[in-house]
Formats: sequence, structure tokens, C-alpha cells
Amino acid sequence: MTENDHGSVFEIHRKPETRGEHGLPKPTVPSARVTFAGLEGDFNRWRHETQHDDSGMAILVVPKETLEQLNREGWPVRTGDLGENITSSGIPYDAFAPGRRFRVGDSVIEVTKACTPCDNLYLLPYVGPAKGPEFLRVMMGRRGWYAKVIREGVVRAGDPLVPE
Repeated sequence: MTENDHGSVFEIHRKPETRGEHGLPKPTVPSARVTFAGLEGDFNRWRHETQHDDSGMAILVVPKETLEQLNREGWPVRTGDLGENITSSGIPYDAFAPGRRFRVGDSVIEVTKACTPCDNLYLLPYVGPAKGPEFLRVMMGRRGWYAKVIREGVVRAGDPLVPE
């Protein structure tokens, strides 16, 4: 990836804490404020209760191209299904590596680590308990990337996603 390579924000996803509901899938919104804690109005129970609001897991990014690849493999994954906050477009999965910084709209994020597939993915209607173990295997190395927020700002669908 060169300095001139860039992508864009394909979609933005967030889901507020809703009693009795799990966090997947996350609905699409046209824009959101990116804060040091994550997308304003988004709630991730696992990050909150188990990871104690780890700022290194504030944002989850998944490339649209990864979702398209999963679709070609027979998994009807839609944007927001994996719990991502940002579905990117135009930047390869492997370009999101720990320590890489990206300008996303008015904000800047820094990739901290890969997201590990978890049993919550069993909740997706096309997965379920029967296909869950297979889907977790398929998702290894493709679940997305966590990032911390370096600079707060607003992000909108269609905004550039540019390496810093």
C-alpha cells in the first residue's frame, strides 16, 4: 500500500444498548460522532462488561471486500452483521495492521489488533448453533480490526479513509 492509496467509508453502523437484545447486527446510520470511547450511541456489551471499555477496542472496521468474499463462499453476510462500526471500501484487509493510522472523516484511528470470532456470531440467522463452529473457522483472520481513536470527529458514509 502506498501513501496515495486510500479507500472510503462504505457504511457506518451502531446499535444502542437495548434490553433483551444482542448487539448483532448493527443498523446502518448515515453519520456518527467518533469519540475516544467509540461511536456515539453505540453499545458493545462484551467490550463494556468483559473488556472494561478498553479504548483500544473503540471502533471495529471490516472491509466490504471481506464481506463480498464471504458471500462468494456461500455465507450471506451483510454489512453490520459482524458488529462492525465502519464498513470500509477500497483498502485490503491486510492493510489494516496494528499501528497503522487512518483518517476517517474528521477523526483519526489507529489499528490495535485483529478481532477474534466469537460465539455471538451464532446469533446470525444464517449461522445458528449447527453452522456456528464452521462459521467461526471461516471467520478466523477475517473478523475485522479494532482501533483506538486518536482524534475525535464526525464520520459520514462516503468519507475518505486515508492512511496517515
